[in-house]
Amino acid sequence: MYRLCCTKKLLGRMNLKPCEATPPTTTVLGDWYATVLFWRPQVALLVNERTLLPILLPLAPAATLPSRLPMELARQLAACGLAERFVDEELASMQECCVTKTGNRTLIGMLNEFSFLADAYRDRGESVDLSLLARRLATTPCGPLKHQSPARVLAALRLPAAS
Repeated sequence: MYRLCCTKKLLGRMNLKPCEATPPTTTVLGDWYATVLFWRPQVALLVNERTLLPILLPLAPAATLPSRLPMELARQLAACGLAERFVDEELASMQECCVTKTGNRTLIGMLNEFSFLADAYRDRGESVDLSLLARRLATTPCGPLKHQSPARVLAALRLPAAS
């Protein structure tokens, strides 16, 4: 089970009511924060709380965003060179999702920073492929990570021992 913490604008687009009780996340990577980018077509920007790894997905259909995140995450983790076993275990623990409101101001700031950078890269005519653009954003040094990039933090992540 994982939590998808959405901005008010995104919750309105998803037309989902936030969970009343928020059970603890069972994934290694933890919670995800998300907002909407008002591009044509609209895009969802998601950022992982633990690693600040950004993911970009088409927003439509918005209500299915929680079920579409795991597959895109699997592609991004594989592109970052993480072990297939870790990816499979993370996907298995993401079968359920609890949609909530945002609560971490640092993560909201990172959503804003990545939104700004994604707009800049898109305006310069760089990659319009959302997966490639997300990988480009993942190389950005981030203050909350002591100026490391999300890609480096993800690569250095100490994964739990095999069961």
